[in-house]
Amino acid sequence: MSVLEEGRDVPLGRYTVVRRSLPNKTRRTVGAWCFLDHFGPEDVTGKPGMRVPPHPHIGLQTVSWLLSGEVRHRDSLGSDQVIYPGQLNIMTSGRGISHSENSPTDKPPLLHGLQLWVALPESARFRDPAFQHLSALPEISDSSARIVVAVGELEGARSPAEVHSELLGADITLDTATEIHVRGDFEHAVVVTEGIARVDGDEVGRGALLYLEPGRETLRLEGPARLFLLGGVPFEEDLVMWWNFVARSHEEIVEAREDWMAGSGRFGTVPGGEPPLPAPTLPTTRLLPRPRHR
Repeated sequence: MSVLEEGRDVPLGRYTVVRRSLPNKTRRTVGAWCFLDHFGPEDVTGKPGMRVPPHPHIGLQTVSWLLSGEVRHRDSLGSDQVIYPGQLNIMTSGRGISHSENSPTDKPPLLHGLQLWVALPESARFRDPAFQHLSALPEISDSSARIVVAVGELEGARSPAEVHSELLGADITLDTATEIHVRGDFEHAVVVTEGIARVDGDEVGRGALLYLEPGRETLRLEGPARLFLLGGVPFEEDLVMWWNFVARSHEEIVEAREDWMAGSGRFGTVPGGEPPLPAPTLPTTRLLPRPRHR
């Protein structure tokens, strides 16, 4: 089975609009991947570019992937890292962390990339926060495709990114057509970032997400196009997602919001003096876990 879901436009901060492909109307997770924003391509000449003030996270990993441009990551651990295309920033929130993401002043003219989240399993969601920057990642290439393995393993190439569940994340540039081997116990999804691709016969345009249920051991990809392939063992734990928090109950969300608004030491402080982002008002109804698919 495959399901095609169009992304929806969502404002991010004051200056950026993203296309959110996950979660969507039919699916909450792909493996442990629980969130995917596709931003750009946008000409940021004479504009601020990305401006996301300090904000908190619990219960997840952020995975930042750029196709064009530069973004400066700063967090409450003291990390200060500009990410460039082809590099990976992966931040593990554990019990609590805060960070900001901004385009540098002397930024390139084009901004284009993906921001993804991974839900941490019960065994890791209260761990110490951490940050990892990878300037070089394994690559597979031939006359038909170039594959960069950002997370997990594909075609014998393994990323050194530290994750806490069985996952795959790979950037694939297709010149013509190729066939790749994938794990049959993984569910997969494809989001196209450039052009129009065909995936096992299904046409996928830019900004849409194609979900592929477990049971496939090969995928036929046809271009020319560029896409990001997600995969993982289906994530069966209940999730309550609200704002920047991934938790298991309404009470955990309420506590995290109160800690952030009170300026408690749980989330630390992002250096630089930029005012932190206030949390929105909680809904009047109780937050409940949502089914992972409909």
